[in-house]
Amino acid sequence: MNSDASKSPTVLTPEPATAPTRLASLDAYRGAIMLLMASGGLGLAEIAKEFPDSSVWQILGHQSGHVQWAGCALWDLIQPAFMFMVGISLPWSLASRSARGQSFQLMLAHALWRSLLLVLLAVFLSSAWSEQTNWVFTNVLAQIGLGYPLLFLLAFTKSRTTWIAAFSILALYWMAFALHPLPPADFDWQAVGVPPDWSWLTGFAAHWEKNANFASNFDLWFLNLFPRDEPFTFNRGGYATLNFIPSLATMTFGLLAGRLLRSDLPMSGKLMRLVLAGLLGIALGMALDLTGICPIVKRIWTPAWTLYSTGFVAIMLAVMVALVDGLSLKRLAFPLMIVGLNPITLYCLFQLSTSFIRKQLQIHLGQDVFSIFGDLWIPMMQRACVLLILWLIILWMYRRKVFLRL
Repeated sequence: MNSDASKSPTVLTPEPATAPTRLASLDAYRGAIMLLMASGGLGLAEIAKEFPDSSVWQILGHQSGHVQWAGCALWDLIQPAFMFMVGISLPWSLASRSARGQSFQLMLAHALWRSLLLVLLAVFLSSAWSEQTNWVFTNVLAQIGLGYPLLFLLAFTKSRTTWIAAFSILALYWMAFALHPLPPADFDWQAVGVPPDWSWLTGFAAHWEKNANFASNFDLWFLNLFPRDEPFTFNRGGYATLNFIPSLATMTFGLLAGRLLRSDLPMSGKLMRLVLAGLLGIALGMALDLTGICPIVKRIWTPAWTLYSTGFVAIMLAVMVALVDGLSLKRLAFPLMIVGLNPITLYCLFQLSTSFIRKQLQIHLGQDVFSIFGDLWIPMMQRACVLLILWLIILWMYRRKVFLRL
């Protein structure tokens, strides 16, 4: 810190303070995750219903959709990967701002402003097809925005403090659920959107059951503070506003991974640490689930889910770093990297224009444009065509150096 305030502004620098550079593998990783999201699973889940006796199709269908409650599929890893990358990119962002001479106060103000914009953008997207503003905060952008100011502050702590903070968040959040009373024996489950044929959590794990837990009860109070057509009673998917607390731990683990990647360790050392940390996260998450201490549930972001999913996305990051940065496959990764440079643009386009694009393709290319390979493949053709159009828009923006950033 400079003692002569008249010469330069006070600048706090997060560790490590090396010169900022852009990580190509992170852009490629972000782009891959965004394209996976925008693909809509290529309709594989719908097509798989036509092949009930095919184990291959059933696996493909399962992996291209969310699990009902407990467990994990590939599709469930999209959000934790995106939130993990928010943490990874923060050391680069802060180093860049520090290099430009920005003070801690100015960076904090930007973090708070970005947080507000992300939450408001999420509310806007959630309200796109509503009669009035839909005040919900389970959208991934809102979840990032709610936790981002705390993540920003953690970026200025020592790594040991950061680790302690991440596990403390998970421990306290686990305790809040564990101490919350279970519903009574005569609880009306259908009144909160749980069908009679539900696969119930049993024993101690029942503290994390759908729409009868600490977070869902919080929303019964919190969401009804906002103007609504009718009182909020439950979320159909079981998602909760308070998910941002444990997902802050996901972003914090990403922050630690970002510090690792910015360190002076050789590439092999970085990759080894990422893979080992990933395997440990998967093992800890599975152990909590199998012992009944805490189930793996993405929709309420249980601590077990946080560790389990972070393990997978850390290993996925290691693979991308090895391919793009280690083997210098940047040219092959270009289609992914341009998306990774404009992720919010793609996300908003996907949320707002998917049905419009499908309709326009039918208007101009014919109503049967998606059935040229037969009716069975209509879901795949629809999603593939939309994905191609969205990618071409991103390519056009990249070539004109147009980037939407908050």
